[in-house]
Amino acid sequence: MSKSVRAYALDVLVKIGDNGAFSHLLIDQTLKNTTLDIRDQALFTELVYGTLNRKLTLEYDLYQLVKKPEKLQSWVKWLLYLAFYQLKYLDKVPDHAVVNEAVEIAKKRGHQGIVKLVNGVLRQAVRQGFTDYTEINEPLKQLSIKTSTPEWLIERWVDSYGFEKAEKIAVSQLVKSDKSVRVNPLKMTRTEVMKQLQTDGFDVRMSTFSSHGLVIEKGNILKHPFFKEGVITIQDQTSMLVGEMMAIEEGQIILDSCSAPGGKATDIAERLSNTGCVYSFDLHEKKTKLVKEKAEQLGLINIKTQGMDARHLDEAFDQETFDRILVDAPCSGFGVIRTKPDIKYSKTSEDVFQLSMIQFDILKTVMPLLKTNGKLIYSTCTIDPTENEALIAEFLSGQTRIEVDPTFFEELPDFLKTSIGVTPFGIQIFPDDFNTDGFFLTRLQYKQH
Repeated sequence: MSKSVRAYALDVLVKIGDNGAFSHLLIDQTLKNTTLDIRDQALFTELVYGTLNRKLTLEYDLYQLVKKPEKLQSWVKWLLYLAFYQLKYLDKVPDHAVVNEAVEIAKKRGHQGIVKLVNGVLRQAVRQGFTDYTEINEPLKQLSIKTSTPEWLIERWVDSYGFEKAEKIAVSQLVKSDKSVRVNPLKMTRTEVMKQLQTDGFDVRMSTFSSHGLVIEKGNILKHPFFKEGVITIQDQTSMLVGEMMAIEEGQIILDSCSAPGGKATDIAERLSNTGCVYSFDLHEKKTKLVKEKAEQLGLINIKTQGMDARHLDEAFDQETFDRILVDAPCSGFGVIRTKPDIKYSKTSEDVFQLSMIQFDILKTVMPLLKTNGKLIYSTCTIDPTENEALIAEFLSGQTRIEVDPTFFEELPDFLKTSIGVTPFGIQIFPDDFNTDGFFLTRLQYKQH
């Protein structure tokens, strides 16, 4: 008998919860290796991401309903979290179906005592409902439980941005972001792609972040031929802002120092119209293969890939080699929690500190490789000042010849020029601002005398 979609979801949740597996990789792998139909694939993804994203909330609920939850086996806890998630947040699944399915899974995986416990706990949850968390008196803890965000992270956001903004950030990470795609101008124009998608039944609008971007409001874009044909690439709107703000001119030699999986490298290559060259590096050689595969799909011939630590690129290139440099730095990823929820449980404040040191070293290494009239873009998908404006401020304090390019702020899209995230050191976009990924971006140059 084939496994149910919920049984698959439970397998993945246990692997993520117990072995620290990456949610997005494991979900992709499971979808490739199973024969779930399209509806069940969507439900499976929803169940895994949703349960994982709400884990701290569901754990709190478990403690209200079970006397000694710490004594439960891990898979039993995850089975209850999975059922709680459906009971609380999914309207389309009837309560009795959720309970029956969980009991069936318990029968297959455990003994009669576990079956009885699962049945009893879930029936009690259906009968009495769940708490609204108002009994938690400490505001930080209440927000942490309500939004399933670790308390140390809430505290960090409150320290940086105040309680109100921290709450908006935490709440926004529970809401799906708009799906967006980048149009490959070597194949079709944005208007042509938009018209065709609308003809095919999609609800589409133009992105205000990028002249190559479209926002898909309705329709499964992954199944459209444009995706396989290399006409479009899945990319968040804030990420597309990188290519937009690099002021690229055809024929330029460009370094992408931390490139995989290649969304920004291929955007740069498209903007070069297959001229010049993009040197695409990543710490792991196998990850550069992703960049190469993406380039081939998009019909790009101006990308050179290689595995190398960005902190040693000065050993491979002479000073003043590149017209443009991109440092899309390895970061804590706190701006993309909604698509990679395991980040908020696996990262620590020590990780943030260690990453900021790596980011600083990369900047220090690659800056001399920039031509005197060149521009360097620094970006991250995090919202932590330690990795963003504070890091840039510290980097510039030790340099006399380098500055934030003043024209960067003039060239920002109009709606971003007045954003609260604009600082003297760049722009911080928060995940609650435009329902996009959280993202930091700045542009450095040598002072022009």
